[in-house]
Amino acid sequence: MITRDLQRVIESRCRKGKAIILIGARQVGKSTLFSEISKSIEGGVLSLNCDDPETRALLADANLSEIRLLIGNNKTVIVDEAQRVTGIGLTLKIIVDHFKGVQLLVTGSSSFELHNQLEETLTGRKYEYHLFPVSTGELLRTGGLLMVRQTLEQRLIYGSYPEIVSNPGDAKELLMSMAGSYLYKDILSMEGIRKPALLEKLLVALALQMGSEVSYNELGQTIGSDSKTVEKYIDLLEKCFIVFRLPAISRNMRTELKKSRKVFFYDNGIRNAVLQHFAPLSLRSDVGALWENFVIAERIKKNHYEGRYPKYYFWRTTSQQEIDFVEEEDGVFDAFEMKWNTKRGNMSLPPSFTNNYNVGGMHVVTPENYLDVLV
Repeated sequence: MITRDLQRVIESRCRKGKAIILIGARQVGKSTLFSEISKSIEGGVLSLNCDDPETRALLADANLSEIRLLIGNNKTVIVDEAQRVTGIGLTLKIIVDHFKGVQLLVTGSSSFELHNQLEETLTGRKYEYHLFPVSTGELLRTGGLLMVRQTLEQRLIYGSYPEIVSNPGDAKELLMSMAGSYLYKDILSMEGIRKPALLEKLLVALALQMGSEVSYNELGQTIGSDSKTVEKYIDLLEKCFIVFRLPAISRNMRTELKKSRKVFFYDNGIRNAVLQHFAPLSLRSDVGALWENFVIAERIKKNHYEGRYPKYYFWRTTSQQEIDFVEEEDGVFDAFEMKWNTKRGNMSLPPSFTNNYNVGGMHVVTPENYLDVLV
């Protein structure tokens, strides 16, 4: 069992009279984490999986008396995949307002549906957290430094979903199953999304361009669609926590690229499963992209779990000066360059960047020193 960093944080929030919302991609361990947390809460536990049609029917627009019969004497109510229920916000509000002795734990794997339903009804009534695939820090605290060092290549290729980390021998089979329609279930169930083949083509195109600047127009031409549809689908993939976009900084210099963006995957394993490419690092031509994606995703996990919420960018100019990853917090910019090949020597920031921004630090992240910035 991998101890998740959020467990202690969420346990400290229990019994405060508020719902606890846990968002994140499917299969990242949200239900498992809540199951562990519920063991520390006295009283019975009611678990409701909203992927089940009967459960959805029970919770959809339920009134107070129906909810009272449903909860019974249980002191903890876990509602999994709440975004699947129409009107779930009002149902959860009734539980928070009228069942003061009940701790409500809610998971969701698509922010676009869940936020729309909870933003107004649960204002001031909830704590919300994001659970990612297993972080380097979590793995270190669970298995120790040797395990972290020994599994680096495994995680670069197969990623860090809990089931993958716990069953490395079955990683390929598990990932291929996970990267099928189940991971995108919330997108495919949406009204108006009737082209799963187009979604699959877009994912392949994004996987091939991971870490590179992307053009919605060019992507549209590649998959046989238009730029608006491409942007819509990427937005949905982002809100289901499959990919995330990194915009370019465009503040002070005329030569900065103004509207560029890169698209990364939250997990290397999902990216490689999309391409069905699990070759060892020694046989790959994309090691640099895998390393960059891994470090950026891990850095985002670390910051979130530590309660830090910087803005994230990359930086590039028309003269091809570039910084892989930039964090901005309170007007201070930290720069990160990811280098898998450590023989390239030290790097310094371009004067055009240091002269225009309040730089806090420069980090060249290699396999030798990456734990310094990820733990």
